[in-house]
Amino acid sequence: QVQLVESGGGLVQAGGSLRLSCAASGRTFSMYHMGWFRQAPGKEREFVAVISKNDGGTYYADSVKGRFTISRDNAKNTVYLQMTNLKPEDTAVYYCAARRSLVVTTNAEGFGSWGQGTQVTVSS
Repeated sequence: QVQLVESGGGLVQAGGSLRLSCAASGRTFSMYHMGWFRQAPGKEREFVAVISKNDGGTYYADSVKGRFTISRDNAKNTVYLQMTNLKPEDTAVYYCAARRSLVVTTNAEGFGSWGQGTQVTVSS
């Protein structure tokens, strides 16, 4: 299992930007697909974005496509989520997750390692 620690959350006005970071422990970071999920109060956890370990391919939820960008730096064992044009409905706890498998997925149940989460609050 890889240990994950998120950072970069905070309070921002609508239309603003934030960059989340997720630092992973260990020397096998490049062997994991990395994903971001979020959970708003009273709602289920939902997929945001994932980046493949194989070719760096990226996938996004429709709600964030064109506004969020996921990237990874294997040399730093870190995955990022650049969020722009933030909306109040983006308010949630954002979680980083890791999946060690041949196949990438957007299903949260497919990820075996999770960070503690970082709060993102977007004010209108």
